[in-house]
Amino acid sequence: MTGRGNNGTVLLPRSSGILLHPTSLPEGRLGADAYAFVDWLAAAGQAWWQILPLGPPDGSGSPYGAASAFAGWPGLLAQPDAPVSGVELERHVAEQRFWIGHWASYAGEGAIADQVRFEREWTALREYAARRRIRLIGDLPIYVADGGADHRAWPELFQTGHISGVPPDAFSATGQLWGNPLYDWRSLRATGYRWWIERFRRTLSLVDVARVDHFRAFVAYWSVARGRRTARRGVWRRAPGRELFSTLAAALGELPLVAENLGVITPPVERLRRHLRLPGMVVLQFGLGGGRANPHHPSRHPERAVVYPGTHDNDTALGWWSSLSGAERKRTGLDGVEPAWELVELALGSRARLAVLPLQDVLGLGSEARMNTPGQAEGNWRWRFPRGSLTPALAERLRHATQAAGRLAQGY
Repeated sequence: MTGRGNNGTVLLPRSSGILLHPTSLPEGRLGADAYAFVDWLAAAGQAWWQILPLGPPDGSGSPYGAASAFAGWPGLLAQPDAPVSGVELERHVAEQRFWIGHWASYAGEGAIADQVRFEREWTALREYAARRRIRLIGDLPIYVADGGADHRAWPELFQTGHISGVPPDAFSATGQLWGNPLYDWRSLRATGYRWWIERFRRTLSLVDVARVDHFRAFVAYWSVARGRRTARRGVWRRAPGRELFSTLAAALGELPLVAENLGVITPPVERLRRHLRLPGMVVLQFGLGGGRANPHHPSRHPERAVVYPGTHDNDTALGWWSSLSGAERKRTGLDGVEPAWELVELALGSRARLAVLPLQDVLGLGSEARMNTPGQAEGNWRWRFPRGSLTPALAERLRHATQAAGRLAQGY
């Protein structure tokens, strides 16, 4: 069970889980494969299943460019033609009245019925996972799609003339030009941040904990003039930070969140995260070989954190290892006999309360199984694990490592 801090913030137990988006299941849907995966997680002694955003992806397949900040993607449905009653339609419209009408106007005929089906299938899967003592970690993207349902429905809440991105970083020398509309924080403040309240409410109705993508943009965000070819020439602009989260807490109560605090992180960003008592993220691929001053180095991991061998934006552990030179490999301190599993065991042994392992690393797969390469528009979000990969022997190995690291939940 989760504990609580002295301000009501959720304290994650010492535990572990697997990062796998439903699209990476063998059939990429919420059907039998999803239930079998939950069973395997339980057999492996895991307590969490972390996913990526559930909204309708963009044309490249990215769930971070979803056409709606609220709607579930019908492409995940195991039974897309299942009947929907008039009573179900009316109930769903009443329960989701803030956004469902706008989504129906955007997505067209059958959109509401699809959302009823999504709610039905997702709720059934989540309840099954709960019975198996598996909880869900969701993902709340910072931005919405340019021209998507939210941008069309509430244009007054967004800026014109400038778009989103991040400055040059380890992933790209020219930065990443995301192209999403930026928020007009003054207009949002005038509404009492209603859109944000409803967005967090919706996300937290679907999962147990949510990872807040690009948390630093709630303090300051990178603004690029529309028409620029890269994100290199942008400027930092201030966002409301503490005021927004105070408003969210007043409206919603406890906020079970994880802050994605990767990238260009400044002292004000960390002050806000610590004020909110939110776990941050540490990534082993960023810390191994970087010296003990590196915050991602295992010796620097705080207890209030989530540790990953790599995220969905990194290469797989084996792919990362294969890309290193001999000198770089030596600096990591790994013996290299089974590098993916070494990172799995390092993550499990971390001081961080929660360890989340990409399934690709548990399977020991190379770069062919990479989920996303930031800054690369094509070839992402396509990986699926082959049926039969999740063997009882692999579950037993992971369970043993989890128990040895003191992460096996009571009752497993």
